[in-house]
Amino acid sequence: MTRVRLDVWLVRTNETRPDTAALALEELDGRERERAERFVAPGDRLRYLAAHIALRRVLALHTGTAPGDLRFTRATCPRCGGPHGRPELAVGTPPVHFSLSHSHGRVLIAVAAAPVGADIQRSPGGGTVEACLPALHPAERAEVERRPASARPAEFGRLWTRKEAYLKGIGTGLAHGMSTEYLGTDARGRPPGWTVLDLDLAEDPAYAAAVAVRAEGVRPPEVRERGASFLRAAVPAV
Repeated sequence: MTRVRLDVWLVRTNETRPDTAALALEELDGRERERAERFVAPGDRLRYLAAHIALRRVLALHTGTAPGDLRFTRATCPRCGGPHGRPELAVGTPPVHFSLSHSHGRVLIAVAAAPVGADIQRSPGGGTVEACLPALHPAERAEVERRPASARPAEFGRLWTRKEAYLKGIGTGLAHGMSTEYLGTDARGRPPGWTVLDLDLAEDPAYAAAVAVRAEGVRPPEVRERGASFLRAAVPAV
């Protein structure tokens, strides 16, 4: 069996500085900057910019292309055939697949040689768990409900990130529905042909994170952790 390489990066951007906006002029394209301007809260705008700068810098390391020279497109949606599937690099042979997620100062990026999805979420409060439980697969809901009340947010977070990572990987996002496939603790019941992995974020216990790769037998990756200085440091040659 040919093993698919999976690289995962975690960038902590909670110390993002205002000069991030200036860096965005150099490394992000017009569409990314335009979307950033739609955020009303300055903090949300900076976090969006930081996440996309981090993505470009990670992809630069994997492709040998300068961050500002990378061009993105969208894959065909597997549900309707429209041009709004998962983000892709416009060129690349062999293709480099990637996925981006960010939550409250944490940016998670997965890069692989096969379709991949990544998701990170800060653990929700009990009220959020109860409100969102009906969206899950019935067997997943039962798994959460069997846990003590104090443990339910963490269990729900693990389930939710697995689901979002998988849905990003197949290219539909939440439009596919959260209750269709089972991604609970029994790996035997998970979608065939995919490996779904929880990530160990020992230094960030308030977060849950997962990756999903369209390949079997993928080993849990070492998470490459970087601080906010990664956004300003020179990108080393590959």
